Parts: sequence; structure tokens; C-alpha cells
Amino acid sequence: MTDDIIAAPPVASSAVDPSTLRRAIAASALGNATEWFDYGIYAYGVTYISAALFPGDVDDAVLFALATFAISFLVRPLGGLFWGPLGDRMGRKSVLALTILLMSGATLAVGLIPSHASIGLWAPTLLILLRMVQGFSTGGEYGGAATFMAEYAPDDRRGFYGSFLEFGTLAGFSFGAGLMLIFSLLLGDAAMHDWGWRIPFFVAAPMGLIGMYLRARMEDTPVFREDGQARDHAHAPAMRDMMRRHWRPMLVVGGLVVALNVVNYTLLSYMPTYLQRRIGLSPDEALTVPLIGMLFMMLFLPFAGHLSDRIGRRAMWRLSLIGLIVAVVPLYMLMATGLAGAITGFILLGLLYVPQLATISATFPALFPTSVRFAGFAIAYNVSTSLFGGTAPAIGSGLIGLTGNELMPAYYMVVACVIGLIALRFMPETAGRSLHGDPFDRGR
Repeated sequence: MTDDIIAAPPVASSAVDPSTLRRAIAASALGNATEWFDYGIYAYGVTYISAALFPGDVDDAVLFALATFAISFLVRPLGGLFWGPLGDRMGRKSVLALTILLMSGATLAVGLIPSHASIGLWAPTLLILLRMVQGFSTGGEYGGAATFMAEYAPDDRRGFYGSFLEFGTLAGFSFGAGLMLIFSLLLGDAAMHDWGWRIPFFVAAPMGLIGMYLRARMEDTPVFREDGQARDHAHAPAMRDMMRRHWRPMLVVGGLVVALNVVNYTLLSYMPTYLQRRIGLSPDEALTVPLIGMLFMMLFLPFAGHLSDRIGRRAMWRLSLIGLIVAVVPLYMLMATGLAGAITGFILLGLLYVPQLATISATFPALFPTSVRFAGFAIAYNVSTSLFGGTAPAIGSGLIGLTGNELMPAYYMVVACVIGLIALRFMPETAGRSLHGDPFDRGR
């Protein structure tokens, strides 16, 4: 199937002038940065958040806070079901302007929740509700932003331009994490527990407003306009029809996302907690290690995206998955040796993950035809993410508690990568291909 697709001549897409393309990249990446800014401040501030908003001892409060982080992901499929079909009917940019406002508003509101000492159980209840709003909006944000980016990018450079969406991921996460670390160093532990942890949450508001402004000024994507969907608001595919006609790309995306997001959320969201509570690093050291690793990852993302345009998405994913399966356990053992080992191990894990991360927005949207691209991608991505991605920190922590083995998160990542490797076997190659048509039909 793959060889037939590679051999078929690509169909050129409409040219987009460079300034419009740059604005499309910025509009897409800023939304992703806002989403991951939220994850960054939550992951790096989890000890402060748990102490302020949850009852019980430290271990129980942290576990509750991680579980609340996972709850937002359980709502993401509902967001995909709502926003995805809406984006295929009304257009990409209208939905994306709304989702970024909801995301940033929910993040801002978390910083305003009174403490558990002030309002009792209403504090964790409000946090759960706001995390659900954040998850619902994110259910449309990522699939829409990746679709928006992919449909604006030239066919032969979709990997390179798409990598900047994930640059926004790491930039947003690093910005959020860095703010939490800076305030921790400036204010001290007592002030951070009292009120300092709230400050980074307020930064989400201007990020959301800027992102909405950029998106509102853009035209919808050329591929969407050429396909005629903007003039046909009445024919959104029902869920049962989508599952019947497009079950293959949905299963492939779901399987790949198992690997992608177990690795992603274990490395980015859970690692500070793991390094501090399981490896014994100081709080500042545990926050610094992933920041250094993410800076290295950001440097290599555009190169990996460009390379995927030359050698294909499948080759990049195969390299990443096999590399992680082989190396993740030894690298976790290296991280347990101390600060230097933790930095080295995280950097190597991050670089092995980069070939997946750099090619998400070039790979997944291209597996669906235009009429269902937003909905198909959003639903498949978010169902898999809700089950295996956002739950990864809580599962990793729970497995350690159940078995007493500090390497359980590494073993969980290995299993996830094996599932991804199986799914990759059924993914058609889409590098250099037009987004018009169905890549699975072309492979028949």
C-alpha cells in the first residue's frame, strides 16, 4: 500500500504568499503554546496547587492533583465531538478563535480559586470544573490548529512548517514551567505556597487574546475553501458514518497517539514530580532538568520536520519508536544516578522523541479527507489522548506505588511504543502528497 502511494504523483496545492503563511504559523502555534503553557504551570506547580486546594497529607494531595490533571483529558473526546464537526462545517478559524479564548479563560480562573482552608471542598471542585472546561476546549484546539497548519503549508514542506506547531508546544510549556521556577526562586517556598503559585496562571489571559486576534484576521485555509466546505454547511458527516467510512485512519491515529502521548506526558508533565519524589532531586533541580531537555528538543524540531519531507513520515516514526523501545529503560536508570545523569538521560529521551513530535501536524491531518479532517483527527486524537496521554502521570505514579519499582513509567512507555509500532505498519506515507482526496483510497 505504501509503495503505491509514494509512487503516485503529488497534486500541487494552491500557493500561499510567505507573509500569509507566516501569520498562519503564528496563529496556529500560539494556540498550542497557550494550551501547553497551562500544562507547564500545572505540572511544575503541582506541589503548590495540591497543598493549596486539596485536603490530606502531601502524598495524597499530590496524587489528587495529578488525577485532576487527568480528568481534563477525559473530557477532551467530548470537545473533539463538538468542535470537530463544527470546524468541518463552519471553517477552521472560527472554531479556533473560540477554543483559544475558552482555554486561556479556564487557565486564568484556576489562579483565582480560593484555598481549601477558605472554602473547603469547593476548592478542588472548582479546580475540577475548570480543568473540564480546559479539556473541552482543548479537544477542538489541537486538532484544529494542526489541521489549520497542515492546510496552509505547501505539500512539499508540510513537515518543516508543521514542526513549528510543536515548537509552540515546547515553547509554551517551557515558558509556563520557567515562570513557575523563576517565581519559586524569587519568592521562596513559603510565599509560593501562600500566593505566588497563582501569578503564572494570570499570564494566560493576554496569550489567549493575542491568539484570538491573530486567528480572527486570517482567511480560512486554501484547502478548505477549494474543497467547497465553507459553502456547504448542511452536510456534516454523522459519527456513525465517519466510523464506517474512515475507521482505518481513526484506528491508525489512535494507535500512534498511544505511543506519542504516553511518552509526551510522562516526559513533560510527570517528570518534575518523578525526579523530585522518586529520584530525590531537589525541587529546583527537578524543575530545571526538563527545561534544559526541552531547549535541546526545540533546536532539533525544525530539522526533524524538514527531514521528514525528504525521507517520509513513516521512517521518522519508525526511528523514534524503535529507539525509545531499546533505550528508555537504560536512560531511566541513568537519570537515577543524580543531576548530571538526569539531564543527560532526559536530553537523550527527548531527542529520541523529537521525530514523532516534529511530524504530528504533518502526519495526522493528511490521513483524512478534507470534509472530515478536523472532526476525524480531533476525535481519534482526543479519545486516545484521554485514555493514555493525560492519564500517564497518574498511571506512572500508581504503578510505582503498586509495585515499588521506580522503572514502571519506563516500562509503560515501552509498551506504548510497541502499540505505536503496530499502528505504523498500517499508516500510508503522505509526505509530499496533496491534502485533496483520501490517502487510504489511493493505496488500494
